[in-house]
Amino acid sequence: MDLVVRGASLRGVKGRRDVGVEQGRIATIQEHLKEKAELEVEASGRLLTPGFVNIHCHLDKCLTGSWADVWEATKTGSPQAIPSATRVKERFTESDIVDRASRALTSSVIAGTTAVRAFADVDTIGGLLSVKSLLRVKERFRDALDIQVVAFPQEGLLRDEGTEELLEKSMEMGADVVGGIPWYEKDGDAAERHTDIIFNIAKKHDKDIHTLIDDNTDPSSKNLEYFIRKSIKEGYRGRVAASHCRGALDSSDDAYARRIVGLAKKTNLTVVENSHISLFMYGRTDKHPVRRGVTRVREFLEAGVNVAAAQDDIDDPYYPFGRGDMLELAFVMCHAAHLGSPRELESAFDMVTHNAAKGMRMESYGVRKGDYADLVLLDAPNVHEVLRLQPDRLTVLKRGRIVAETKASRVTHF
Repeated sequence: MDLVVRGASLRGVKGRRDVGVEQGRIATIQEHLKEKAELEVEASGRLLTPGFVNIHCHLDKCLTGSWADVWEATKTGSPQAIPSATRVKERFTESDIVDRASRALTSSVIAGTTAVRAFADVDTIGGLLSVKSLLRVKERFRDALDIQVVAFPQEGLLRDEGTEELLEKSMEMGADVVGGIPWYEKDGDAAERHTDIIFNIAKKHDKDIHTLIDDNTDPSSKNLEYFIRKSIKEGYRGRVAASHCRGALDSSDDAYARRIVGLAKKTNLTVVENSHISLFMYGRTDKHPVRRGVTRVREFLEAGVNVAAAQDDIDDPYYPFGRGDMLELAFVMCHAAHLGSPRELESAFDMVTHNAAKGMRMESYGVRKGDYADLVLLDAPNVHEVLRLQPDRLTVLKRGRIVAETKASRVTHF
């Protein structure tokens, strides 16, 4: 046995368990494992879970600190923020992107994250610079993180002529996922054409799709419905994710919402809510009552739709905070989406573990025999205490190898 975690608490399991690891996978889970290992970790009843998964993060823009300038000129959210943020990209270099992304990912690994879907802007401003840079980062962190690089046409496809060709080239370079932002096109016809294009490219290269969709407060913005119906038509069930999902879903049109929730379930859509961003960005000009800006998380959950939470932004043009800590995001989600029962707290934890992993179509993810030993030991005994205390990630394992440890000493003098 290469490694054994002794006396761990596991979700849904009564009592403590020893978890044995061989050749990067979980080889056995027993109450008392007699076999010794080269390396042993004493859990003492603390919670052992799969590593956290961040399914949506703009690593090319992270740690620029450029939010200060952007929000001086922005009042109402993404429609205003994107043009202001565009200017920030003009001064990016490859070494700059690699350095900032590496620092953000190091922080994420320490916080227990073992998989990230990294968005790289593709446009006529920076060309393929972000894709090239993040592919370098993916290689650099291959022993600590599973990284999927998303080629993302932030400026649109029709409104930024030439980007379609760049998106095609990014797939040839090795990008893992086709991104999209149909709502940002100039009109509904262009938005539908945008969606058609990303499906054509994804099908050609057999890639999954992750869109940022209806990231606005326009009650007529219904691009999500076209995207879902297109997913069904093209046979992409289970291979599509959509972040934000606001627009008409943020209105009082409950009939539309019921239709979308049903379609989302039918197509096995992963809905990604970045609740910290939604709370920060939307409702700024509202008089009371102030909108929360969060999509219909509870309704999606109740219908059995796969809902994930993600970091999205880290100290970049859109958000002044963030540190790649998925446990922090699950905590915020509980408040933003009113998740408070024991079952709902477990759901919030699933959003940054199993649900996000499902959205990324990760194989052998979990704490079962045969799963990859991508694990994190938390300094608390159960999900409720983990969310409440936001404790240290004591040990982080990637394929059975320790990639991060936190050793803290706290002393009181009273």
